[in-house]
Amino acid sequence: MDMYTTLVRFFQEGGVFMYPIAVVLGIGVAIALERFVYLLKETSANRRDYEAILPLLRQKRTREVVELAKRSRSAVCRIVADGLARMSTTRRRQDIEYAMEEQLLEVLPSIERRTPYLATFANIATLLGLLGTIIGLIAAFTAVANADPSEKAALLSQSISIAMNTTAFGLIVAIPLLLIHSMLQSKTSAIVESLEIAMVKFLNLLEERGEATPHAPSASAPTPRGSATAKA
Repeated sequence: MDMYTTLVRFFQEGGVFMYPIAVVLGIGVAIALERFVYLLKETSANRRDYEAILPLLRQKRTREVVELAKRSRSAVCRIVADGLARMSTTRRRQDIEYAMEEQLLEVLPSIERRTPYLATFANIATLLGLLGTIIGLIAAFTAVANADPSEKAALLSQSISIAMNTTAFGLIVAIPLLLIHSMLQSKTSAIVESLEIAMVKFLNLLEERGEATPHAPSASAPTPRGSATAKA
Protein backbone atom coordinates (compact mmCIF):
# COMPACT_ATOMS: atom_id res chain seq x y z
CA MET A 1 0.00 0.00 0.00
CA ASP A 2 2.83 2.40 0.80
CA MET A 3 4.40 1.71 -2.59
CA TYR A 4 1.10 2.45 -4.34
CA THR A 5 0.68 5.68 -2.39
CA THR A 6 4.23 6.74 -3.24
CA LEU A 7 3.68 6.10 -6.96
CA VAL A 8 0.40 8.02 -6.98
CA ARG A 9 2.00 10.97 -5.16
CA PHE A 10 5.00 10.85 -7.52
CA PHE A 11 2.65 11.00 -10.52
CA GLN A 12 0.45 13.77 -9.09
CA GLU A 13 3.39 15.97 -8.10
CA GLY A 14 4.94 15.74 -11.57
CA GLY A 15 2.54 18.17 -13.13
CA VAL A 16 0.61 18.21 -16.40
CA PHE A 17 3.39 16.62 -18.51
CA MET A 18 3.09 13.34 -16.63
CA TYR A 19 -0.13 12.59 -18.53
CA PRO A 20 1.24 12.76 -22.11
CA ILE A 21 4.22 10.66 -20.98
CA ALA A 22 1.75 8.09 -19.60
CA VAL A 23 -0.09 8.11 -22.95
CA VAL A 24 3.21 7.47 -24.76
CA LEU A 25 3.87 4.59 -22.36
CA GLY A 26 0.45 3.05 -23.07
CA ILE A 27 0.83 3.28 -26.85
CA GLY A 28 4.38 1.93 -26.71
CA VAL A 29 3.36 -1.07 -24.59
CA ALA A 30 0.45 -1.83 -26.95
CA ILE A 31 2.73 -1.75 -30.01
CA ALA A 32 5.36 -3.86 -28.25
CA LEU A 33 2.84 -6.56 -27.30
CA GLU A 34 1.30 -6.65 -30.79
CA ARG A 35 4.70 -6.87 -32.50
CA PHE A 36 5.99 -9.52 -30.09
CA VAL A 37 2.96 -11.77 -30.66
CA TYR A 38 3.08 -11.24 -34.44
CA LEU A 39 6.80 -11.96 -34.76
CA LEU A 40 6.49 -15.02 -32.52
CA LYS A 41 3.67 -16.42 -34.67
CA GLU A 42 5.53 -15.58 -37.90
CA THR A 43 8.71 -17.29 -36.69
CA SER A 44 6.78 -20.42 -35.70
CA ALA A 45 4.82 -20.54 -38.98
CA ASN A 46 7.91 -20.04 -41.15
CA ARG A 47 9.85 -22.75 -39.30
CA ARG A 48 6.92 -25.19 -39.53
CA ASP A 49 6.33 -24.61 -43.25
CA TYR A 50 10.02 -24.65 -44.11
CA GLU A 51 10.46 -28.03 -42.43
CA ALA A 52 7.41 -29.30 -44.36
CA ILE A 53 8.43 -27.87 -47.75
CA LEU A 54 12.07 -28.96 -47.83
CA PRO A 55 11.44 -32.76 -47.87
CA LEU A 56 8.73 -32.33 -50.53
CA LEU A 57 11.12 -30.42 -52.78
CA ARG A 58 13.83 -33.06 -52.34
CA GLN A 59 11.31 -35.72 -53.38
CA LYS A 60 10.19 -33.64 -56.40
CA ARG A 61 6.62 -33.42 -55.07
CA THR A 62 6.12 -29.93 -56.46
CA ARG A 63 2.33 -30.17 -56.62
CA GLU A 64 2.09 -30.82 -52.89
CA VAL A 65 4.35 -27.82 -52.26
CA VAL A 66 1.98 -25.63 -54.27
CA GLU A 67 -1.03 -26.95 -52.32
CA LEU A 68 0.76 -26.31 -49.02
CA ALA A 69 1.60 -22.77 -50.11
CA LYS A 70 -2.06 -22.15 -50.92
CA ARG A 71 -3.21 -23.37 -47.51
CA SER A 72 -0.63 -21.42 -45.53
CA ARG A 73 -0.02 -17.68 -45.78
CA SER A 74 3.36 -17.72 -44.06
CA ALA A 75 6.13 -15.65 -45.64
CA VAL A 76 8.27 -18.64 -46.62
CA CYS A 77 5.29 -20.29 -48.38
CA ARG A 78 4.50 -17.14 -50.32
CA ILE A 79 8.11 -16.77 -51.44
CA VAL A 80 8.41 -20.42 -52.54
CA ALA A 81 5.02 -20.25 -54.27
CA ASP A 82 6.16 -17.28 -56.36
CA GLY A 83 9.33 -19.14 -57.30
CA LEU A 84 7.35 -22.21 -58.40
CA ALA A 85 4.92 -20.04 -60.34
CA ARG A 86 7.79 -18.44 -62.25
CA MET A 87 9.17 -21.90 -63.03
CA SER A 88 6.11 -22.53 -65.23
CA THR A 89 7.37 -19.89 -67.66
CA THR A 90 11.15 -20.04 -67.30
CA ARG A 91 13.88 -22.31 -65.94
CA ARG A 92 16.56 -19.66 -65.54
CA ARG A 93 17.76 -19.33 -61.94
CA GLN A 94 18.00 -15.56 -62.25
CA ASP A 95 14.34 -15.18 -63.28
CA ILE A 96 13.15 -17.46 -60.47
CA GLU A 97 15.33 -15.55 -58.00
CA TYR A 98 13.88 -12.22 -59.16
CA ALA A 99 10.34 -13.51 -58.56
CA MET A 100 11.19 -14.69 -55.05
CA GLU A 101 12.99 -11.45 -54.20
CA GLU A 102 9.95 -9.49 -55.36
CA GLN A 103 7.74 -11.46 -52.97
CA LEU A 104 10.29 -10.97 -50.19
CA LEU A 105 10.08 -7.21 -50.69
CA GLU A 106 6.29 -7.44 -50.40
CA VAL A 107 6.57 -9.42 -47.16
CA LEU A 108 9.13 -7.16 -45.45
CA PRO A 109 6.80 -4.21 -44.64
CA SER A 110 4.44 -6.41 -42.62
CA ILE A 111 7.40 -7.87 -40.67
CA GLU A 112 9.05 -4.50 -39.97
CA ARG A 113 5.83 -2.54 -39.42
CA ARG A 114 5.50 -0.32 -36.33
CA THR A 115 8.69 -1.53 -34.64
CA PRO A 116 10.58 1.75 -35.38
CA TYR A 117 7.82 3.65 -33.56
CA LEU A 118 9.13 2.35 -30.23
CA ALA A 119 12.42 4.22 -30.61
CA THR A 120 10.48 7.35 -31.58
CA PHE A 121 8.20 7.08 -28.55
CA ALA A 122 11.23 6.60 -26.30
CA ASN A 123 12.69 9.88 -27.59
CA ILE A 124 9.33 11.63 -27.21
CA ALA A 125 9.03 10.47 -23.59
CA THR A 126 12.51 11.78 -22.80
CA LEU A 127 11.83 15.13 -24.44
CA LEU A 128 8.46 15.51 -22.73
CA GLY A 129 10.15 14.84 -19.39
CA LEU A 130 12.77 17.50 -20.03
CA LEU A 131 10.17 19.98 -21.21
CA GLY A 132 8.06 19.39 -18.10
CA THR A 133 11.11 19.92 -15.89
CA ILE A 134 12.07 23.16 -17.62
CA ILE A 135 8.55 24.55 -17.37
CA GLY A 136 8.39 23.46 -13.73
CA LEU A 137 11.68 25.22 -12.97
CA ILE A 138 10.47 28.41 -14.63
CA ALA A 139 7.32 28.33 -12.52
CA ALA A 140 9.38 27.58 -9.41
CA PHE A 141 11.76 30.51 -9.88
CA THR A 142 8.82 32.80 -10.60
CA ALA A 143 7.13 31.76 -7.36
CA VAL A 144 10.37 32.11 -5.36
CA ALA A 145 10.89 35.64 -6.63
CA ASN A 146 7.71 36.77 -4.88
CA ALA A 147 8.16 34.63 -1.73
CA ASP A 148 9.41 35.64 1.71
CA PRO A 149 13.27 35.56 1.89
CA SER A 150 13.23 33.11 4.81
CA GLU A 151 11.16 30.62 2.81
CA LYS A 152 12.95 30.89 -0.52
CA ALA A 153 15.45 28.08 0.01
CA ALA A 154 12.86 25.56 1.18
CA LEU A 155 10.35 26.56 -1.50
CA LEU A 156 12.97 26.40 -4.25
CA SER A 157 14.24 22.95 -3.24
CA GLN A 158 10.69 21.61 -3.03
CA SER A 159 9.75 23.06 -6.43
CA ILE A 160 12.88 21.67 -8.10
CA SER A 161 12.20 18.24 -6.62
CA ILE A 162 8.68 18.26 -8.05
CA ALA A 163 9.89 19.51 -11.44
CA MET A 164 12.41 16.68 -11.68
CA ASN A 165 9.61 14.10 -11.46
CA THR A 166 8.77 14.54 -15.14
CA THR A 167 12.37 13.89 -16.23
CA ALA A 168 12.52 10.81 -14.04
CA PHE A 169 9.20 9.51 -15.39
CA GLY A 170 10.28 10.22 -18.98
CA LEU A 171 13.44 8.17 -18.49
CA ILE A 172 11.51 5.40 -16.74
CA VAL A 173 9.34 5.14 -19.87
CA ALA A 174 12.11 5.64 -22.46
CA ILE A 175 14.65 3.07 -21.23
CA PRO A 176 12.33 0.01 -21.39
CA LEU A 177 10.95 1.11 -24.76
CA LEU A 178 14.48 1.29 -26.19
CA LEU A 179 15.31 -2.16 -24.82
CA ILE A 180 12.10 -3.62 -26.26
CA HIS A 181 12.83 -1.92 -29.59
CA SER A 182 16.26 -3.53 -29.75
CA MET A 183 14.83 -6.95 -28.92
CA LEU A 184 12.08 -6.72 -31.56
CA GLN A 185 14.54 -5.39 -34.12
CA SER A 186 16.75 -8.41 -33.48
CA LYS A 187 13.82 -10.81 -33.94
CA THR A 188 12.82 -9.02 -37.14
CA SER A 189 16.35 -9.30 -38.55
CA ALA A 190 16.42 -13.00 -37.66
CA ILE A 191 13.17 -13.61 -39.58
CA VAL A 192 14.43 -11.74 -42.65
CA GLU A 193 17.72 -13.66 -42.61
CA SER A 194 15.87 -16.98 -42.31
CA LEU A 195 13.73 -16.09 -45.34
CA GLU A 196 16.82 -15.21 -47.37
CA ILE A 197 18.48 -18.50 -46.36
CA ALA A 198 15.33 -20.44 -47.31
CA MET A 199 15.25 -18.71 -50.70
CA VAL A 200 18.90 -19.57 -51.45
CA LYS A 201 18.42 -23.20 -50.35
CA PHE A 202 15.36 -23.49 -52.57
CA LEU A 203 17.26 -22.15 -55.60
CA ASN A 204 20.26 -24.40 -54.94
CA LEU A 205 17.98 -27.42 -54.60
CA LEU A 206 16.28 -26.68 -57.90
CA GLU A 207 19.65 -26.25 -59.60
CA GLU A 208 20.94 -29.54 -58.18
CA ARG A 209 17.88 -31.34 -59.55
CA GLY A 210 18.31 -29.69 -62.93
CA GLU A 211 15.00 -27.81 -62.75
CA ALA A 212 16.75 -24.42 -62.74
CA THR A 213 19.56 -23.49 -65.07
CA PRO A 214 22.38 -21.07 -64.27
CA HIS A 215 22.48 -17.66 -65.88
CA ALA A 216 22.24 -18.20 -69.63
CA PRO A 217 24.76 -16.47 -71.89
CA SER A 218 23.65 -13.35 -73.67
CA ALA A 219 21.97 -13.90 -77.05
CA SER A 220 23.90 -11.00 -78.56
CA ALA A 221 27.31 -12.65 -78.17
CA PRO A 222 29.85 -11.51 -80.79
CA THR A 223 30.47 -13.81 -83.75
CA PRO A 224 33.91 -15.47 -83.66
CA ARG A 225 36.43 -13.84 -85.97
CA GLY A 226 37.29 -17.20 -87.59
CA SER A 227 33.76 -17.81 -88.83
CA ALA A 228 33.68 -14.52 -90.72
CA THR A 229 36.99 -15.39 -92.36
CA ALA A 230 35.71 -18.81 -93.40
CA LYS A 231 32.67 -17.22 -95.06
CA ALA A 232 34.92 -14.84 -96.98
